[in-house]
Amino acid sequence: MIKPPRVNMFPLLTPQVFAQILAGINEIWLQWRKQKLPLYLFLAMCFNLVVAPVVYAATGEQFSHFQAWALGLLGLVTLSLSTYLFFVMFVPEKF
Repeated sequence: MIKPPRVNMFPLLTPQVFAQILAGINEIWLQWRKQKLPLYLFLAMCFNLVVAPVVYAATGEQFSHFQAWALGLLGLVTLSLSTYLFFVMFVPEKF
């Protein structure tokens, strides 16, 4: 049986570059614990990837993709603010 030649899929991934990538990942991991807002924004945008097509499909293509994204984001912001205010009202000693 003839084996196909091995192809290096990552020709620029030298040990030095790999060490820099690991250092960058480590720095992001350390900063993640201190700064949560970028993580929350990223998760909201990822969740909006699910919400926006549902909004677009529910409107029968009367809205553009941009309008569906805006409505999905508006819904997420409204939901998050109402959840926050609910907890502020009923558990005020944490805030």
